[in-house]
Amino acid sequence: MIFSSFRKFFWLWRRATCRTVILSDRSEPERQSVGSRRICGCSFGNPTRLLTFFAVLFAPLAAPAQAHFDGARAYEYARQFAAIGPRWPTGPGHIKAQEFLRTHFAHDQLEQDTFTADTPIGPVPLCNFIVRFPGRKAGAVVLGSHYETNYPLRNINFVGANDGAATTGLLMAIADRLRAEAAQSRDKKLDGYSVWLVFFDGEEAIQSWSRSDSTYGSRHLAAKWGRDGTLNQIKAFLLADMIGDKDLDIQRETNSTAWLVDLVAQAAKKFGDQRYFFQQEMSVEDDHLPFVERGVPSIDVIDLDYGPNNSYHHTAQDTMDKISAHSLTIDGDVFMESIRLIDQR
Repeated sequence: MIFSSFRKFFWLWRRATCRTVILSDRSEPERQSVGSRRICGCSFGNPTRLLTFFAVLFAPLAAPAQAHFDGARAYEYARQFAAIGPRWPTGPGHIKAQEFLRTHFAHDQLEQDTFTADTPIGPVPLCNFIVRFPGRKAGAVVLGSHYETNYPLRNINFVGANDGAATTGLLMAIADRLRAEAAQSRDKKLDGYSVWLVFFDGEEAIQSWSRSDSTYGSRHLAAKWGRDGTLNQIKAFLLADMIGDKDLDIQRETNSTAWLVDLVAQAAKKFGDQRYFFQQEMSVEDDHLPFVERGVPSIDVIDLDYGPNNSYHHTAQDTMDKISAHSLTIDGDVFMESIRLIDQR
């Protein structure tokens, strides 16, 4: 590699600056003329050639364009997570899912937010997982998803490939990207705000959806962070839900913060992916609402059009063949760019 680079250097230098002069083939006036303008047969009088030479020479040293997000890695994480099987609270898969996350993030700044929820079936132990990547700026950007599956569907082998596993895999792959970025810095911190990844428990209803029977994990954490002042540190909260769908069509969620919706749209436009975002709008109750209600700028990035006439949602058909690495690449690109744009505000 080094030899090849030097060979290219000398070839470009010769081409940019030199013309071989065979004096014996020239007349005396020509030889005198050549001698008066050349040193060792090399011309230094053409600035255009010199500029071209240096531009070509140093082009490989310029900062490379940012690579696309690794959606294939997010897909593989999602596949492993869905392979646990149903993850409904109080079930064996729920415990396995928690151990999966606990093991994966064992060497990161991991907090386990355990609590007991009062549900229609009685007290249920739940656990949110928070993974922190410190930044140099004061404040944090929070990305969230839920990881459990629907309790009422516990008897139909509902693995929630899109509804929980896909976005869990997405956040895990985002963690890989953040970890790598921090490792390259001298102080092991991100350039901008800290980024916190939250894996919520208990988003799904235990009996039937209502404001009191749903979003257990996000309601608990938003209230806890409101009491201890943590909410004041959050510059933006971005929730990911059901966006592994092969037929990606993310709706504009009307409860979300307007400027944050616009910022995500700007991020999507950068990659030419605006056709996948905000072509329709709807109101959705989700894990972002407890944060919206406490004044935290928040957005629900969600695709609630899953399968023909939404026919895969909350059915045993929510399997890995319905999601794609391509969609997760789009998601990851937009989330990472959104973090960058929030850092610049």
